[in-house]
Amino acid sequence: MSLLDERWMHVRLRDGGRALLAPFELSRPDTVAFDAARPDFNGALFQFAVALLQTITPARTRRDWRAWFAAPPDADTLRALFEPIAPHFVYDGDGARFMQDHALRAADGEPVAIANLLIDSPGENALRNNGDFFTKRGRISRLCPHCAVLALYTLQVNAPSGGAGHRTGLRGGGPLTTLLRPETVAGEPASLWQQLWLNVLPESQFNEVGGDRNRDEPIARFPWRGPIEQLQSDGGSLAPTQVHPLHVYWAMPRRIRLDLDAVAQGTCDLCGATSDRLVTQYVTRNYGLNYKGAWNHPLSPYYQVKDEWLPLHPQPGGIGYRHWQGFVLGIQADKQVRRAAKVVTDFLDDGIERNQRVELRLWAFGYDMDNMKPRCWYESVMPLHAIGECGASERELMRGDIAAWVAGAELAASYARNAVKDAWFGGDARGDYGFIDASFWSRTEPDFYALLRERIAAARDGGEWDAVARALAWRSLLRRTALRLFDDELVGAGAVHAQNPARIKAAHEQLTRNLDGPKLRDVLHLPAPAGSAKPKPARKTGRKAD
Repeated sequence: MSLLDERWMHVRLRDGGRALLAPFELSRPDTVAFDAARPDFNGALFQFAVALLQTITPARTRRDWRAWFAAPPDADTLRALFEPIAPHFVYDGDGARFMQDHALRAADGEPVAIANLLIDSPGENALRNNGDFFTKRGRISRLCPHCAVLALYTLQVNAPSGGAGHRTGLRGGGPLTTLLRPETVAGEPASLWQQLWLNVLPESQFNEVGGDRNRDEPIARFPWRGPIEQLQSDGGSLAPTQVHPLHVYWAMPRRIRLDLDAVAQGTCDLCGATSDRLVTQYVTRNYGLNYKGAWNHPLSPYYQVKDEWLPLHPQPGGIGYRHWQGFVLGIQADKQVRRAAKVVTDFLDDGIERNQRVELRLWAFGYDMDNMKPRCWYESVMPLHAIGECGASERELMRGDIAAWVAGAELAASYARNAVKDAWFGGDARGDYGFIDASFWSRTEPDFYALLRERIAAARDGGEWDAVARALAWRSLLRRTALRLFDDELVGAGAVHAQNPARIKAAHEQLTRNLDGPKLRDVLHLPAPAGSAKPKPARKTGRKAD
């Protein structure tokens, strides 16, 4: 059975209903989103659909691409395009199976419970030590074949560290994915097809990711089509030049095979579907494909370390406006160099918002991993405020302003965090104070995006921009927020009898000095007040930008 022929993709319809679609029905105009049982499944489904469309796209140039954006293909057209690759997406039987090791069989190892395909399932160590406090054991014991395959694909895409020889993906464990997400097209709510197609590149641009276009044998694109020894030698590694460019979307770091013989009857523990082939276990083996070298995934932003580009990963604290510039424009600074995902830069350079009347947002998501352990699943949808209508030179000019606003917010957040810590405990008290930063970022986010909208509009329309006046207003907002957190929500909200008034007074005075000091003004590129005496230097926080 091939995934390309069956209805297995849960979607949400424009009227609020739900449906199951086959991949050849993705252009159905009344679908608006994937609607799987888990948020990581939704992210995986979107990546699967983008990869599938990229694999079969007839769009060689941007002009070809625009034709399918304006007039999506019908189901018969998509079915015909999928037909040649349908055998590569068979997920059962004795031969090659989608995303499953070609050589493994059910008798080749100890069975592993199907729940272990889910990244957030408690590991052996947690079970042994009764450490499954939040994500309990026993939640999942059997999955319908479609949920099992989707769980497997989600694991292969995210592939966290899994112990000796259990490989991470070509973007490392728990990668960050950024996708363009249109809210409206020509004034109407965007369909799922429009959302997907906006992340599919014309073939000429996709081939720039690297790889060898002459490696056109099936296994060079779809690594489950043969023994992994055909791609890498024993103990070796796999570089982009050894495979077709499309391999970047179909990477398979883990050696896994679903046991489709030891099945059960009943309902799926995830989607609730009734099935007489519920999958309960799988087998696995270590030392799968070892991805090394300059892989360039079109859906991931990267950062530079010396001469090497590495994919970004979600970090504690979540995804917010402090990441906006790196995800959208990239960063070129002395100590920090980042580039946006290729799909983002290519479509912004094309002026897609202006040319197609699209209101775009950016969808960023991924697991924050601590080696094998997931700390959190993060996702965020960020406004772009029609930045694609600005030229490349205009986008370059606004980088400095945006970087200064974020740097100022980082500094003010660190001042607030240290002041609260000093007021509560004094000295070098240790602990996790990330909730203070999170509160600060969430309270300043609406004002940041309002300021960003003004900056983009001025660049787009050629209006005047008073950088100093806007920076002063932003500084005032940062100051008010930090003091409000200290005075009203954290320190000031505590029971008086349980606090140290002298320590609170000293911490508050230091916070005020820091917020009014020269360091914050310098970061925001503000001039010193005329005739002012040199104030006491702001305390060093040692905090690095994430």
